[in-house]
Amino acid sequence: MQKHEIKDLFLRVKEQNPLVHHITNHVTINDCANATLALGGSPVMATSIEEGADMVKLANALVINFGTIDDETYAAMVRAGQAANKKGIPVIFDPVGVGATPFRTNRAKEFLEHVRVSIVRGNASEVFALIGGEASTRGVDSGTLSISVRDLAKNAANKLQAIAVISGELDTVSNGKKIVQIENGDIWLTRITGTGCMTASLIACFSGVTEDWFLAAIAGMSVMSLAGERAKKALQDNEGIGTYRMKLMDEIFLMDNQIWAEGVRLS
Repeated sequence: MQKHEIKDLFLRVKEQNPLVHHITNHVTINDCANATLALGGSPVMATSIEEGADMVKLANALVINFGTIDDETYAAMVRAGQAANKKGIPVIFDPVGVGATPFRTNRAKEFLEHVRVSIVRGNASEVFALIGGEASTRGVDSGTLSISVRDLAKNAANKLQAIAVISGELDTVSNGKKIVQIENGDIWLTRITGTGCMTASLIACFSGVTEDWFLAAIAGMSVMSLAGERAKKALQDNEGIGTYRMKLMDEIFLMDNQIWAEGVRLS
């Protein structure tokens, strides 16, 4: 993998302004829309089952987020996902909280039976539960599991036939053969709501302008990690988590291929 291939994706997002359709978490929907705009994409949040599939016809990528899942929303997700499959655009699936309750876990597995996902982005516990493992997910927080993150990412990618993106101390991306880990980030990214959800939106922006969804996943995940790192360094002594949240959005907005290439650490 060459950095220049990912650098080119930044230019494509700015030039093509990909439309990203979200059926996402009520808690973080505004953050997802703003992160999409900050990177250079165009967000739409059409959650009704009556229009979701029609909106997909206009979109370049679809984000499905299980954060506030219910029966009606789930039905809209399936219909939109199938429309995305028919059109051939990527489906980015964020299995928020999967493993915490049987309802959430069963619906996620059922969704995968009806919709072919392109990229799965979650924490280790969520992804492990999604592929049938037993993990102690606590709400939307990651628990403990008996497999390395690298092995989990590779196994999940192969089992789900999708790009696996696992956020953590070292963010890990795998296509089932290759594994890339991102060494950027900051612990404060875990102390505000929505960074995972926003990351799915960033990944969707990049995947909407390329057919190489492995590179798109690395790009989106690393933008969030690097932006979080830079936002923390930009804080003054008397500034806290509220200012950090604003600076994080600033850093996503200011991120370009040069800043990314100079700051990202991939292994």
